[in-house]
Amino acid sequence: VQLQASGGGLVQAGGSLRLSCAASGRTFSNRNANWGWFRQVPGKERDLVAFIRWSGGSTYYSDSVKGRFTISRDSGKNSVHLQMNSLKVEDTAVYYCAIDLPPLTILSGLYDARGYDYWGQGTQVTVSS
Repeated sequence: VQLQASGGGLVQAGGSLRLSCAASGRTFSNRNANWGWFRQVPGKERDLVAFIRWSGGSTYYSDSVKGRFTISRDSGKNSVHLQMNSLKVEDTAVYYCAIDLPPLTILSGLYDARGYDYWGQGTQVTVSS
């Protein structure tokens, strides 16, 4: 499975960006996959930003982005999006999408990068003051 992330860029604080991640190379249903977005800054670990579960599309957001970011999936296109509003300088990072395919990771595993099977190449988001 190949994941292609797009949508990163440079934006001023308070602005918005929409990241997208499309999967290819294997047939599956978005309703039978868990998707996650992580971010990483140099010298630090890759941190979970949000995930959306296969079951009912329930979502999770880290405290740092709750209320500003929205994760959604596009069932017909095997893709996921991350709408980022009210961006802050501290949101600057490389953002990675990831997918967990069957056999699916249990809920507790989705908070950790090891719970995902495939990763996108990363897209840079830079927020200027």
